[in-house]
Amino acid sequence: MQWRNSSLRFGLVSVVLHWLVALTVFGMFGLGLWMRTLDYYSPWYRTAPDIHKSVGILLLLVMLLRLLWRFLSPPPAPLANHGPLTRLGSRAGHALLYLGLFALLVSGYLISTADGRPIEVFGWFQVPALITGIPDQEDLAGEIHEYLAWGLVGLAVVHALAALKHHFIDRDATLRRMLGRTPR
Repeated sequence: MQWRNSSLRFGLVSVVLHWLVALTVFGMFGLGLWMRTLDYYSPWYRTAPDIHKSVGILLLLVMLLRLLWRFLSPPPAPLANHGPLTRLGSRAGHALLYLGLFALLVSGYLISTADGRPIEVFGWFQVPALITGIPDQEDLAGEIHEYLAWGLVGLAVVHALAALKHHFIDRDATLRRMLGRTPR
């Protein structure tokens, strides 16, 4: 498999970044739901949020890399059988996924740094608290974070269903290209 995207398919870097982000988003969603069930005396009460924050910061870095890669190695052109509405839906859906994920990550940062303390990322480095002092910052950002998480997961499910529809109903190469395979 080639590293860069071609006019026919996605390259290895795009495929790995796509699936890494997808699995991380769903894993973080599950971790976030589970964290809400923990009580103060749970041994995971402090550890789980630290893991969630650390992975969130790493996900932000991966998303910045993914965005840069998208400019360095543009995605393949739309398939010929995709009409204007499908192309518009694809662009809008991808834009919402990117914007939603960045907004989710920023809201998580605002929750985590509301008290002015930096985010410790697995003991490797710290991300400073640059924005503090917004009235009710932690609560407001927390509410936004929750709604964005549900919205992003819902949008990701629609995205996956659209890929399956293209593969099984339209019988086109959309899903094969995202798996790095050459269209038939």
